Amino acid sequence: MTQLPPQPISPLDGRYRGAVEGLGDFLSEAGLNKARVHVEVEWLVYLTSHSLLGSTPLEATEIDALRAWAADFAQPEIDRLAEIEATTQHDVKAVEYLVREQLSRQGLDRIAELTHVACTSEDINNLSYALTVKQAVAEVWQPKLEAVIAELARQAEQYRDLPMMSRTHGQPATPTTLGKEIAVFVYRLNRQLAQIGQIEYLGKFSGATGTFAAHIAAAPNADWQTISREFVEGLGLDWNPLTTQIESHDWQAELYSRIAHANRILHNLATDIWSYISIGYFRQIPVAGATGSSTMPHKVNPIRFENAEANLELSNAILESLAQTLVTSRWQRDLTDSSAQRNIGVGFGHSVLALDNIKRGLGQIDAAPEVLAADLDSNWEVLGEAIQTVIRAEVTAGRSSISDPYAALKELTRGKRIGQADLIEFVSGLELGDEAKQRLLELTPATYIGDASKLLSYLEK
Repeated sequence: MTQLPPQPISPLDGRYRGAVEGLGDFLSEAGLNKARVHVEVEWLVYLTSHSLLGSTPLEATEIDALRAWAADFAQPEIDRLAEIEATTQHDVKAVEYLVREQLSRQGLDRIAELTHVACTSEDINNLSYALTVKQAVAEVWQPKLEAVIAELARQAEQYRDLPMMSRTHGQPATPTTLGKEIAVFVYRLNRQLAQIGQIEYLGKFSGATGTFAAHIAAAPNADWQTISREFVEGLGLDWNPLTTQIESHDWQAELYSRIAHANRILHNLATDIWSYISIGYFRQIPVAGATGSSTMPHKVNPIRFENAEANLELSNAILESLAQTLVTSRWQRDLTDSSAQRNIGVGFGHSVLALDNIKRGLGQIDAAPEVLAADLDSNWEVLGEAIQTVIRAEVTAGRSSISDPYAALKELTRGKRIGQADLIEFVSGLELGDEAKQRLLELTPATYIGDASKLLSYLEK
């Protein structure tokens, strides 16, 4: 039997690579190693610029060349790291040796011993993860979510005045507008986006058990806490002063829980849109050349929303596992976080893939006003709520003596389909003030939408 050449076992790296490839710049092994090199180089620059540990400042051209090499991290460095790690059997140590080689090429052997000085691997790793996750959120995941929100906001405005039958418990209920129902998701997702934007990306840089012991042994007169804070904040991160060997990962748990919450809202959106399609409220726009069913030629299936559901569930399975796992580390350090964090990109990848499907799915549907109108016209019984509420107000105002208006409307409407003529006859026989009676007689399911369209103004605040 012919053996296949090496193949990806994750669909994110195979079938769906095009939809998620932007994440690879940050949440891949190569992306992590690029960040590690960046942190190691910046630590060298910081130490020498402050003449710490016996060093003297580098020339500006030397710093520029070192930073340019780190920024241009690419396939040659990836390949060389693999060669080094094959010997070291330690990924961060391999990065240290790679940086030392670059120092030698640049004639900077005099500072070689400052590479990784006073650092534990976690000092480099926690900063690198914080940097890569922060970039992945800002440059890939968030723009994808914002694109979905923008499309939802556009459709909310487009359909803000289009009446629609509500369904509570799956049954006809007080009408609304299609735009208002879409706007609910815009509001919910914007709240999550704002809260995700407030997450701190914490970093520690304090040595083997978070005490600065080696630092103080080498330079007892230096203010190492201030140095650590300046270095971490200089990388664009928030400083965590009190840790064990590892940064405690609470910020990661908070972030992944927030993204998982956004995923759940998106899942709700996908199931709602799927359901609206199934009852004809939305028409699907056929994609040229696409096949809906291998045997039923007429079908246009809502696959974008179905794919989104599955990928959101997979994303949450990983992100919620990470949020639970990463906050626990035995005593001052264990390695459970190391393997777990290698799957951050998988959790984000399934969310990004879902966002891509939702965005594409939203672009392939149109509302069906005639279906919405027909559904409203078939359910005049939903006006029972309005009628019994008006009667209550009229009784309170002394313009009616009807007792138990709720029971009267329940007897008329519960479990029954009644039409416009039935309601007109019922309302005409009620003891009500003329203005209230006329208001009810003019009401239709399509106009019984309250402030639904006006509520979209909250999206602008």
